[in-house]
Amino acid sequence: MYIGDYLGRRAIYSPDKLAIVDAGKQPELRLTYAQMNARANQLANWLQAEAGIGQGDRVAILARDGVEHLDTFFACGKLGAIHTALNWRLHWRELAEIMANTTPKVLIYSAEFSEAVAQLQNDSQAASLTHFVHVEGKGVPGSILFADAMAAGSGEAVTTPTLSEEDTAALIFTGGTTGLPKAAQVSHRMIAWNTLNTVIHDLQHNDVYLNVFPLFHTGGLFVYTLPQIILGGTVILLRQFDPAQVLDLIAREQVTVFAGVPTMYQLLTQAGNWETAVLTSLRFCTSGGAPLPVPLVEKYTHEKQIKFKQGFGMTEFGPGIFALAADDAIRKAGSIGRPNFFVDARIVDDNNQPLGPHEIGELVLKGPSASSGYFNNPEASAEAIDDEGWFHTGDLAVYDEEWYFTIKDRKKDMYISGGENVYPAEIEKVLYGHPEVHMCAVVGLPDPKWGEVGLACVVLKPNASATADELMQQMRRSLAPFKVPKRIEILAELPISGAGKILKRELQEKFAGE
Repeated sequence: MYIGDYLGRRAIYSPDKLAIVDAGKQPELRLTYAQMNARANQLANWLQAEAGIGQGDRVAILARDGVEHLDTFFACGKLGAIHTALNWRLHWRELAEIMANTTPKVLIYSAEFSEAVAQLQNDSQAASLTHFVHVEGKGVPGSILFADAMAAGSGEAVTTPTLSEEDTAALIFTGGTTGLPKAAQVSHRMIAWNTLNTVIHDLQHNDVYLNVFPLFHTGGLFVYTLPQIILGGTVILLRQFDPAQVLDLIAREQVTVFAGVPTMYQLLTQAGNWETAVLTSLRFCTSGGAPLPVPLVEKYTHEKQIKFKQGFGMTEFGPGIFALAADDAIRKAGSIGRPNFFVDARIVDDNNQPLGPHEIGELVLKGPSASSGYFNNPEASAEAIDDEGWFHTGDLAVYDEEWYFTIKDRKKDMYISGGENVYPAEIEKVLYGHPEVHMCAVVGLPDPKWGEVGLACVVLKPNASATADELMQQMRRSLAPFKVPKRIEILAELPISGAGKILKRELQEKFAGE
């Protein structure tokens, strides 16, 4: 069955085409589509025979970027299983909550995360795990090396004829406004329509794409990587973002498509080899996650003749939703562009009625590249989509007479730091766990490097003596480092509305300039 078996199809059409360059390996690993398909079959057979993985089962991976991520995704596709990529920046306690919700049977992991995996082995919330596979190095007791698992797997072709386009291919996690992560269900239908949208607007058969996003992100796995593979292009993987290595690889591999967040583009210009870097192979660069500063666009244009596209996407939709053409990068600076071909978008008021040009309201979306809701969370799924089938983004936006959209604010209580969505409710939940915290509020403040960073404003209980350092340690014990606010302010009181809500906007305005 062609649904799910992406590599099986691509290996028929272009078996000898270079599919993957894993530049994070020493030496580098270069694999054709035929070789990638063989690897996926071997892993799928091992997962099926040894771990009992079948249609609908979850296989989790906690690993740095590398070909093993793609091996796992494509093996799951062949089995009809669900690829469950975990954010390695998370604290192990956060990972345990995810395990309790998604109940994977297998955990594939990088050896550097063995300490967290050992904690999970002994945590009742991760009791569903029966098999552990380490990508390299030495793993936890009872773990098998990834290469050994693949070698033990049969090379016979694996397909799942009962798989349909509505079945879930992957779970991608997004922050929860209630403090718990939500797992967006990415269906095979969603993947197909996103690929079509991406091809229409961006990709060609002979493109070479360099991916620098973590593969646990929708940006890493689904924005360009999977559409490239379906189309038969070449994808280059890095273990982690390294500005100098990126510039060298663009020249050496004749990369034609590159994408990053504004912070990455800033760091590239500060690399020691920026002045000598030859980037003439690039057809365009894409920026997302936050508006790209015009001076940075101009620097790339004047010094390297780079054409910039800007985009806007979401874990739960697309992820490719909007695109701003390179010709409009300066003329429409700040805009996210127009909706992609098979995406409908409108701006609505609080009564869900459509608004006209220049009227600010909530951005809502409709189209076949929508996710299938949140795994094991029907309440959140129902809340996100209205009776007419529109997905409510929680972003406040506006469009002009030319149908260019611009994000004005977030209706959701969220900020973006270094391309990562940070939900204050998760942080506030941890702060309220401290016995001396009476009230707290976390907000995002502008930051030249990360786009936004967190500020925690705390009111202590009467006669309490907790310090900012103590509260910072409280957060570090339970949260991923990128979620821990950069600073804490202990205040006598927080601004409260007549309805009893904390006025976070006032806190942002008060501390933004400091």
